[in-house]
Amino acid sequence: MISENIEFPNFLPSAVGQLTEPTSVALAQNIKQIAIPTSLSAEPIATTYVSQGSGGTPFLLIHGFDSSILEFRRLLPLLAAESETYAVDLLGFGFTDRPVGVELSKSNIKTHFYSFWKTLINQPVILVGASMGGAAAIDFTLTYPEVVQKLVLIDSAGLVGGSPAGKLMFPPLDYLATEFLRNPKIRNSICRAAYKNKQLVSLDAQLCGGLHLQVPSWSKGLIAFTKSGGYSAFRFQELAQIVQNTLILWGDSDKILGTKDAIRFKRAIAQSQLIWIENCGHVPHLEQPQITAQHIIAFCS
Repeated sequence: MISENIEFPNFLPSAVGQLTEPTSVALAQNIKQIAIPTSLSAEPIATTYVSQGSGGTPFLLIHGFDSSILEFRRLLPLLAAESETYAVDLLGFGFTDRPVGVELSKSNIKTHFYSFWKTLINQPVILVGASMGGAAAIDFTLTYPEVVQKLVLIDSAGLVGGSPAGKLMFPPLDYLATEFLRNPKIRNSICRAAYKNKQLVSLDAQLCGGLHLQVPSWSKGLIAFTKSGGYSAFRFQELAQIVQNTLILWGDSDKILGTKDAIRFKRAIAQSQLIWIENCGHVPHLEQPQITAQHIIAFCS
């Protein structure tokens, strides 16, 4: 149990005080909230993010499905030692607001993400997307190529579209589906599947992966995003339009997405290189953060 003397932002769930890993505690303490004006609603959207470091071309990190910026607790400090680094909770995810009346579609997620970039960064970035965040990064790069200087995909989604869970997202199955995902045993099972080294599936790791579930609108947001269809599969013709130098990092023991898509991304994106992260599952940025950071920094320099 973390000392009660440590203070965390008051917009985070109270269970944040149970974090124990130093990187988790440090990142949670530095989570900020800003009201981002967008074209999606009359009111600005309360958006959570972390920024560290200074100088250089900024890194901008995008988390995976049903996750949050806590996913980058081990990678972000390593990148921030080299350049200014940002991580943001996407619209409808993490601790960012889920505004009533705003559809949680990939189009609106992209609009909100661009508004965040415009408000806080407003210069070309090195865009880093993990899992579903990779699909979001690809979508953003294709729409705003002038914003993305280089692209990094970590065990990226984007070659298989939608989610079978979408068929369940109508009452009362939608509620039952999200309650299934909320179950601690289910989340522990998903967490264990993401790692090759099961010893890394600590109580702290499980708390980081589930803290955002305590946001009151989590269930409604997940249902709305899934019903929207999520991120559809990109055609090879679309991926071929990516002109940025692209680094594809992939755990050689990924049991979530497998390993075939890594090669398919390499073939589809002309200016790309593929690096396998050895003895690693679906989350190299958590399982092998030092090696992952080294590859990203070398690629960008």
